[in-house]
Amino acid sequence: MGILADWLTEWLREMLISGIMGNLGGLFDNVNNRVGEIATQVGMSPGAFHPGVFSLIRTLSETVVLPIAGLILTFVATYELIQLIIEKNNLNDFDTWIFFKWFFKTSMAVMILSNTFNIVMAVFDVAQSVINSAGGLISGSTAVNMSMMATLEAELMTMSVGALLGLWLQSFFIGITMIAINICIFIIVYGRMIEIYLLTSLAPIPFATLSNREFGGMGQHYLKSLCAVAFQGLLILVCVGIYAVLVQGIATGGDLINRLWGLVGYTVLLCFSLFKSSTLSKSIFAAN
Repeated sequence: MGILADWLTEWLREMLISGIMGNLGGLFDNVNNRVGEIATQVGMSPGAFHPGVFSLIRTLSETVVLPIAGLILTFVATYELIQLIIEKNNLNDFDTWIFFKWFFKTSMAVMILSNTFNIVMAVFDVAQSVINSAGGLISGSTAVNMSMMATLEAELMTMSVGALLGLWLQSFFIGITMIAINICIFIIVYGRMIEIYLLTSLAPIPFATLSNREFGGMGQHYLKSLCAVAFQGLLILVCVGIYAVLVQGIATGGDLINRLWGLVGYTVLLCFSLFKSSTLSKSIFAAN
């Protein structure tokens, strides 16, 4: 009976260790893959993310919104001309050079409005370059390697069956939390891109006001919001990178049970940080 009990105990230990390594190994692989996917997804330009939607947004902007922006620009240019004429003592001090000034500003405004999409895409090209550069660094420094997994397995071999059973249940629960993480990241990434498409569709209207000192605040605020949304991708990537580094601690040093529950806390913190990334980015660019 003693030999049979020892065999059953050893078999159960091996099964639990295999289950824990499978759960945590899948968790680490998921984290490693997610960091790479985030770097790719948030680094995409609006046109590359979904060409069909981008084509629809661009057509809508150029055929529906741009004519409205042209009317706004006409009003702004006319208003500015009137202001230039009457600002010098109600025509008592009148200079003809103001017409050249007005013509130059209006020409620049028309040029800016005509190249609205080029300017908007330039903002995202800059952000995309920064995010892709950061993504390579973060992906390379956060991967959980095989030596860490070997250290974890050696630590599990020294534990009792009861402790291993508890760890298996906890690792199974933590695997479920990763599903919530994936849903959260999906909402953040795709929600950000939808916001980008919405901002892009109305771009001509605020761009039509940029040349005027009184109405230009609308265009300036729009550009700040555009930069904030573009560089939010970098903050999302940094959040996931920090999480990946913290996850590495599971495989090395300290009490394993505490580390596993610490991971649950890191997961909740990551979700909170991802949802806060939009607010933080807007505050940095003063787009609130």
